[in-house]
Amino acid sequence: MTDISKTDPKVVVIFGTRPEAIKLFPVVRALMQRTHIETLSCVTAQHREMLDQVLDIADITPDFDLNVMRADQNLDELTARLLTGIGQTLDEIKPQRVVVQGDTATAMCGALAAYYRKIPVSHVEAGLRSYNIYHPWPEEVNRKIIGTIADQHFAPTETSAAALRKENIADTQIAVTGNTVIDALLITADKTKGPDILDPELQQICRKFADRKIIGVTSHRRENFGDGLTNIAAALRDIASRDDVALIFPVHLNPNVRAIMYDALGDLENVAMIEPLDYPNFVSLLKNCTFMLTDSGGVQEEAPALGKPVLVMRDTTERPEGVAAGTAKLVGTERQLIVAEANKLLDDKDHYLAMAQAHNPFGDGHASDRIADIIDASLTAT
Repeated sequence: MTDISKTDPKVVVIFGTRPEAIKLFPVVRALMQRTHIETLSCVTAQHREMLDQVLDIADITPDFDLNVMRADQNLDELTARLLTGIGQTLDEIKPQRVVVQGDTATAMCGALAAYYRKIPVSHVEAGLRSYNIYHPWPEEVNRKIIGTIADQHFAPTETSAAALRKENIADTQIAVTGNTVIDALLITADKTKGPDILDPELQQICRKFADRKIIGVTSHRRENFGDGLTNIAAALRDIASRDDVALIFPVHLNPNVRAIMYDALGDLENVAMIEPLDYPNFVSLLKNCTFMLTDSGGVQEEAPALGKPVLVMRDTTERPEGVAAGTAKLVGTERQLIVAEANKLLDDKDHYLAMAQAHNPFGDGHASDRIADIIDASLTAT
């Protein structure tokens, strides 16, 4: 554990889920290169297994691990444990700044606990808005709460920055940095050039489906639970009826997702439902797929960086830049529309190339250094 008694200014980076870890490990690395700053990491383990995968890959040993994960936890219980646990940790560390990312319960509670102690907050991936508090739920409100508290807003795009300005956040508090997920993706893609790092099961599946067009699938959004997931599962079954395609589906650990997907797709030989992939292997899936079907936020940014179109199985997105650029298309959770748009990508070469070759608006791989520079300057000024 890092010696927190040092006199250097302290920054604590708080995260708890796999997506946060992916998007923050380049920031942690960039901050740690500035040796006059004491950089500490606090993980909540909101997603225990999937978080640990990323920590291992990024070679990050957390200074504090709150381990709040409980089976079938509800948002009330999770929020209470996060707020008290993070608060106690901040009381011990007494940092000059807290860094949170995105829109999770961990990020929101980290910002709120810092606010209660009048500790400044930096928000990585700030300004994303869908303008619907139930889509994505509860992430849209989490983001707005953090946006009210933070004094440094690291917007991935100019669109995100404009959303913050509409909420009367001063230009001096906003920096357009690009998205750190592109930093993480490029670091990891470089590491996955050799075969040794890749999971043998994934390699075997890719070989098995080598003569087919592989479609990558992720689906786990809370707002899609119920009819949304049922419709998505039915659409996937329809798409899999084609003899020229195969689906590779790392199935989320949430039992609400697993029950529906295994019931609908478990008997299909060209649908590989596998355990969640660690990040290098997920990057390998992105490399090997023809396109992605997803309700994830991060995939909308990652896949286009590797030239892969994205069909977004949601009614709204807080990442409209991808839709505007043509790298992604909203298809909702309506069965026929998902199938129609998937078939269009599979059958219309010009349409596919138009999406695959569109400019990815989410970054150039240097967002983390920009963020670290701004945090550094603010600490030096104080």
